[in-house]
Amino acid sequence: MEDVENGIHVTHESEVRKPLIQQRELAKAEESSSDGQGSLWMVLLSTGVAVCGSFEFGSCIGYSAPTQAGITKDIGLSLSQYSIFASILTTGGMVGAVTSGHLSDYFGRKGAMRISAVVCIIGWLAIYFAKETFLLCLGRLFTGYGIGVLSYVVPVFIAEIAPKNLRGGLTSLNQLLLVGGNSVAFIIGTLVSWRALVLVGVLPCLVLLLGLVFIPESPRWLAKVEHQKESISALQKLRGKDADITQETAEIQECIENLQTLPRAGFQDLFQSRYIRSVIVSVGLMVFQQTGGINGVGFYASQIFVSAGFSSGNFGTILMGCIQVPITIVGAILMDRCGRIPLLMVSASGSSVGCFITGISFYLKGQGIYMDCVPTLALSGILVYLGSYSIGMGAVPWVMMSEIFPLNIKGVGGSLVTLVSWFGSWAVSYAFNFLMSWSSAGTFFLFSAAGAATLLFVARVVPETKGRSLEEIQESLNSSK
Repeated sequence: MEDVENGIHVTHESEVRKPLIQQRELAKAEESSSDGQGSLWMVLLSTGVAVCGSFEFGSCIGYSAPTQAGITKDIGLSLSQYSIFASILTTGGMVGAVTSGHLSDYFGRKGAMRISAVVCIIGWLAIYFAKETFLLCLGRLFTGYGIGVLSYVVPVFIAEIAPKNLRGGLTSLNQLLLVGGNSVAFIIGTLVSWRALVLVGVLPCLVLLLGLVFIPESPRWLAKVEHQKESISALQKLRGKDADITQETAEIQECIENLQTLPRAGFQDLFQSRYIRSVIVSVGLMVFQQTGGINGVGFYASQIFVSAGFSSGNFGTILMGCIQVPITIVGAILMDRCGRIPLLMVSASGSSVGCFITGISFYLKGQGIYMDCVPTLALSGILVYLGSYSIGMGAVPWVMMSEIFPLNIKGVGGSLVTLVSWFGSWAVSYAFNFLMSWSSAGTFFLFSAAGAATLLFVARVVPETKGRSLEEIQESLNSSK
């Protein structure tokens, strides 16, 4: 280096310094890569275990669609009795929703998932061995309770363990596995007996119970219950043994200390000014998710296609099962790249258009014109609707529910949101047949209008949470009041 100042060997500086810089950057990159791989491996494993609960959720919902003929024949159920069997799942889900926050706050996120898996297994076994209506419905009620709890605790657990740059995509895997379980139940249910299909529900519960042994508890929940050492250990395990977790630990601890200054939260506290925006956003998204008609379409898909002129609903139902998974994968990939708001806007727009197309098909059928086009138009509309729903409205409300409540009120707030979702599911699935009897076209026009209203709600009320830590989201919400 002594000749550089004198202008001699002008390339000497680049020859000496550039390799040093490259080596330093390479070392940092390798260190970052090593930490990232350690972190990503454990986060992915933990997420993979948790979403077994989501698969269970989907398989429970999808179970009643392909099994109607077999169960009514073997058990001797009337149509009304089978309707009770199918819909009592949502009753159990509502009870599970009410208790989900308290269970996950008291027993931890892993404890709540473990309890849910055991309850679901008991329910499935009751269905398998049922020879009369009571045991059949009791088993369905138990599985409903289990997935009612899982529908809350799975996205919350994933949101609390995931790095902020991956949180949206990982949390949306909840919806991906849900539709996966739904599709598997639809497809396998056409091939095996209704008793054999019970295995599709039992297996994910067993995998969940086994997997929970190998993954850490939520660091944020551990910090909340004052298990500081366990919280740090869990976070270190999730981020990698050589990762620097100082800043994230400090953020969590600061948030916990702030929360400790607040009184224990109850249901009435949800309506305080500091929490009201979180409640409006999360509850509003769930209301619009359900009033868009997803459970009416999902529960009675075969009936819709037959009403539209198909000889059987199997073809359309299989197509529905096939498109849900890949489109939900696309939504998961885009979640942390495009953000929550764009996905919601695209999803609501497409859902509205899909329902409008389906409404047009039934209108044409009612008028007796262009009858050859009616089945194709109805199928196209349903597929557009379902694809649009899967890319945003299916996953994002659950993601935002897991993000937007502070820790001290997440239990009671999440219970409220999950209860609203399950009540909406029950209301839509119960009212759907009455609405179709009133007007098939009018039913889908109503769903289309709900999609348009969702656009306005998202544009005016819903905040973007992409790329923010849970603590940063709370700070942003409080500063925007």
